Amino acid sequence: MSAITTPTDLKSDVKVSAAKLARWFYPATGVAMLLLTLVGFNLFYFRGQSYPGRPIPEPIRALVITHGVVMMAWILLYLVQPMLVAIKKRKLHMAVGRVGALVAVGVLVSGVMLSIRSAAISPPDMVIWGMTPKPFMAVPFISVLIFASFVGVGVWKRRRPDVHRAAMFLATLSAISAAVSRIDALNALYLGTVWERLLGPFFVSLVIGGVLVTLRCVLARRVERPLVLGYGLLVLLSLGIVAVARTDVWDAFASWAIS
Repeated sequence: MSAITTPTDLKSDVKVSAAKLARWFYPATGVAMLLLTLVGFNLFYFRGQSYPGRPIPEPIRALVITHGVVMMAWILLYLVQPMLVAIKKRKLHMAVGRVGALVAVGVLVSGVMLSIRSAAISPPDMVIWGMTPKPFMAVPFISVLIFASFVGVGVWKRRRPDVHRAAMFLATLSAISAAVSRIDALNALYLGTVWERLLGPFFVSLVIGGVLVTLRCVLARRVERPLVLGYGLLVLLSLGIVAVARTDVWDAFASWAIS
């Protein structure tokens, strides 16, 4: 006689399948982040050019390459680290995490330096996302500080897996806005709308993040508070960056930083 499948068995199978999907959620987001980075920065990584096809300015060439290398190292680590957890290589995960902390410092230092130097050498009348160089400097400058802050929380709460995972995901999400904002096909969907005015180059990456956060909660069959609250904070901070960039206070700070 063939075995009879009961409703209880079906529910158990569904739970097991959801648990397997949830285990591989963060590795999958790592693949997505890597693909977005490669597409957004394809001119840099494959042709050695600056967006949208210009040569990298010689005064900041070494700094651009350095930042590009450490940023890609971070993206690759973000892909590898959750995979190590998924295949239960936790000791190796923790060992690699020490390298990740150093890479994050490299992203922070090179990112801050590059945001200032880029603003300093750009033509004053150049317009990026509706902003001239000094206001736009707020976008990479503050973004890299937000990235470092999320990484810091992730390192601090490394023994709280729910917080640690959420912080590292949000750190990477905040970083890939630079890549996503260079994917013209995606940005064309909202250019000229209120979303461009409010969120500038962050809108598409935040939409992608919102979809991923929702999917994670569905797979986990619960609202993951650290992830949801952290995502909400990232949205508010992104709104704040665009608003602050247009203030006289930021203009004074940028003028001082690039002088």
